[in-house]
Amino acid sequence: MNTRVVLVLRGVIGLALVGSVGVQVLLGFQLWLERGEDRADLRIPLVALLVVGVLALQVIGVEIWRLLTMVRHGTVFSFAAFRHVDRVIAAIGAGAVVVLGLAVLAAYANRTTPGDEIAPGAVGIVCGLALVAGGVALVVYVMRTLLAQAVALDDETKRLQAELDGVI
Repeated sequence: MNTRVVLVLRGVIGLALVGSVGVQVLLGFQLWLERGEDRADLRIPLVALLVVGVLALQVIGVEIWRLLTMVRHGTVFSFAAFRHVDRVIAAIGAGAVVVLGLAVLAAYANRTTPGDEIAPGAVGIVCGLALVAGGVALVVYVMRTLLAQAVALDDETKRLQAELDGVI
């Protein structure tokens, strides 16, 4: 892989991680301390979903960083890469659950507030986004399966090369 691409990707991931910490701290505290509308039944779950959602994105960033390190060292086609990919899949799945939680929270807000606080169509769109995020987790799982096949093929190639070297 091109070294410049890896460096640019690491820069993007680094900036995203720093920004995400700012989002967690500043926006989380702002939502938590907001007194304009005393709806703790909505505010507390919203802050929790925000923190968990950003944490899931941070896990994805850190694990991709680790995978890029393995790419640089030429060890990405090994069984050690699976734990990083598994964590990415779990974090994407958690993100899908967080997005679905936002939809549930919005539907709850509509039920407990006179009138529609959030447009019902928007709730449906957020449910669709949760479905798409779950689909992304499944796509990454398929890619993990392809990685497993590549690792097995790489191991077989090394074994056959060692046998060939022994014959020659």
